[in-house]
Amino acid sequence: MEAIAIIATLAFIGWLIWRAVKRKPIKAYLVSYFLSCIAGAFTLTFFMSMDLPKVLKIIVSIVLGGVLIFLAAWLQRRTKAV
Repeated sequence: MEAIAIIATLAFIGWLIWRAVKRKPIKAYLVSYFLSCIAGAFTLTFFMSMDLPKVLKIIVSIVLGGVLIFLAAWLQRRTKAV
């Protein structure tokens, strides 16, 4: 899995160089999309190298954080509507 992340990083750098040589515009949303994909690959590689109990704690923390963010946004919208 590490090899995929490294190859994706090299492909991204090569793509940026190719666009610069051809003098084509580089759109910000494409750069952020590629960076998020590469970050996802590195994150997945990092999680796969951990022992299972630690991964479960991290996943539960991420899910709990998402639920709390959603709850806060929902309560904020509800208060503004009233």
